[in-house]
Amino acid sequence: MKKRDLLAVAVIAAIFTACTGGQKAQDAKSLEGAKPKVRLATVYQSAVDQVRDYTCTVEAEVKNNIAPQAMGRISKIYVEVGDHVVRGQRLVQMDASSLRQLELQIANQKTDFERIEKLYKIGGVSKAEYDNAKMSLDVNETSYANLKENTQLLSPITGIVTARNYDNGDLYSGSPVLTIQQIRPVKLLINVSEQYFSRVKKGDIATIRLDALPDKQYVASVKLVYPTINASTHTFPVELSLPNSDEAVRPGMFARATLNFGTEQHVVVPDQAIVKQPGSGERFVYTYNADGTVSYMKVELGQRLGDSYELLSGVPDGARIVIAGQSKLVDGAAVQVVE
Repeated sequence: MKKRDLLAVAVIAAIFTACTGGQKAQDAKSLEGAKPKVRLATVYQSAVDQVRDYTCTVEAEVKNNIAPQAMGRISKIYVEVGDHVVRGQRLVQMDASSLRQLELQIANQKTDFERIEKLYKIGGVSKAEYDNAKMSLDVNETSYANLKENTQLLSPITGIVTARNYDNGDLYSGSPVLTIQQIRPVKLLINVSEQYFSRVKKGDIATIRLDALPDKQYVASVKLVYPTINASTHTFPVELSLPNSDEAVRPGMFARATLNFGTEQHVVVPDQAIVKQPGSGERFVYTYNADGTVSYMKVELGQRLGDSYELLSGVPDGARIVIAGQSKLVDGAAVQVVE
């Protein structure tokens, strides 16, 4: 073969080799560019305040229904709804005709008993007659005390009148004449998860917020911790006491109580790392592996902490997680990390 032909073949071979090598480099570059690009963050455990919120309804410390033991005519009601009353204050006067009759009867019995007692001392009557007279007087005096108690109805507590069901002259027919509620203090009943059973102690402090008083915040204390767990809800009742010195908080108000159970060490992740499973309430994050792939990890969320979430489970301390680029990812996908 002539030298000129050999030179042409060599040139063609060189051109082919160059083109092939360039194509491989371009294909490798194209393959690298096809990997989803992600940004990563390293997450660590930190001390997280275990703050929990509970909803509840304000209740009176004590609620008393005022009513006589027997039917009768209501002579006078001395208070109205909203009035403050003190313990021992007269609230209702029932018809006193039966009381007056019994009072006269007792007065006559006392006179007769004094005569019988004198005769008994000198042997004029038997001991049986003396005992019968004394017993009859004692029975009527006891009946008088009971009837007097149910003729003049007194308040058993210091509080506020919250209901009045009759007017003067009405015949009492069974429902309470008045309802009195003690609102200094008031109480709130919340149901706490059993995991905190050993952490709640009498005297612990709770912060109270009310929808009806949005500009105010109150402090209550744990008054009573119920000793048993509800098997169906796995919660236990806790009673809170709020002093309510200004009486601004009233029974029936909707309230939110916040308790702090101390701190626990939990992983905290940025909120942009959380992926919601479509059609369910489950949450996931993508963790970055040493081989350049990602794994789809189910997580259990705790509290929201500003722009982050506390994780109760799912991601280990020191893990690298994806915080941007999740939309194109699947479990096991190889990724390209960008800063």
